Amino acid sequence: MITVVGVRFKRAGKIYYFDPGSLGLAAGDGCIVETSRGVEFGTIVVPPRRVPTEEVVQPLKPVLRAATEEDYERLENNKTLAEEAFVIAEEKIKKHGLPMNLLEAEYTLDQSKLIFSFAAEGRVDFRELVKDLAAVFHTRIELRQVGVRDEAKMIGGLGPCGRSLCCATFLGDFQPVSIRMAKEQNLSLNPGKISGICGRLMCCLKYEHDIYEDTKEAFGTSCPGCSHINVDELYHEIEEEPGYYEDLLAEDTIQEVDYQMMVETAEIERRTTPDLIEESVESDQKQTKKRAKTPKKGKQSKESKESPESKDGKDGKGKRSSKRRRRPRRRKPKQAPKETGDK
Repeated sequence: MITVVGVRFKRAGKIYYFDPGSLGLAAGDGCIVETSRGVEFGTIVVPPRRVPTEEVVQPLKPVLRAATEEDYERLENNKTLAEEAFVIAEEKIKKHGLPMNLLEAEYTLDQSKLIFSFAAEGRVDFRELVKDLAAVFHTRIELRQVGVRDEAKMIGGLGPCGRSLCCATFLGDFQPVSIRMAKEQNLSLNPGKISGICGRLMCCLKYEHDIYEDTKEAFGTSCPGCSHINVDELYHEIEEEPGYYEDLLAEDTIQEVDYQMMVETAEIERRTTPDLIEESVESDQKQTKKRAKTPKKGKQSKESKESPESKDGKDGKGKRSSKRRRRPRRRKPKQAPKETGDK
């Protein structure tokens, strides 16, 4: 076990562990630490606590000191200078005609390095741009290309839900999100509905994924051959007796809305209970056999209207009689006898 503090350098940035040493630090205090980019100002978000050594990336760097009033003033001054550097860098980018979108400019606390973050579709040759910027600001220049997710995190905005982006408010790391998560949550697979403003799958698909997996392990899937049914766990926790909702349907005091809900619940219970599944399959088979045996209504009405001694020659059972009445033949008119000429 080792004692560490969690330090964050941006509002929704990643949390890094540092060794507090003998400093009395608390959550919300400012501190000065040394990173790979140089000396930086950070805010403690995790108070001193003991964690397993395996969770800490070695070597663990120490916290140099607690932040003073001079450090806060220098931090505000660096923000003002970074805004001016951002405008100058945009003009240089237009001058060189580079296909890149500048996102952010940031000074380290000791102003030993000026870091520019940009987004671009492919690789960009910015060597001449770095020379021009170094000649203007007389310090080390670093250009860092970021992806579309980091671009949305830096710019910020509103998501499809109407709230501020999760990545720009509280998400420290980007968790992997797959289309399988949307399928398991029965969401529409339309890319326009499950994608964020960055064009990638929304990070919030990860939030409830574990709950859906636990529910699937507890209740399983729907019966084989049936369509997917979302079983509400509330019903199964309160009434586990088979056929409970079918009995409730016979009561007269059920309101119209409650009746419809009971019908749907009884159908779910019938499809998910093994005994009731067999009964429903048998009843469906009986109904199909019954339909195959019963003649159509048109034939029944015609047969009921015709009597056994009908003109068609049908008997009482609806069968045609063997003797058929023949249609009488028309007799030819007799021809007058020919007159013989005996004169």
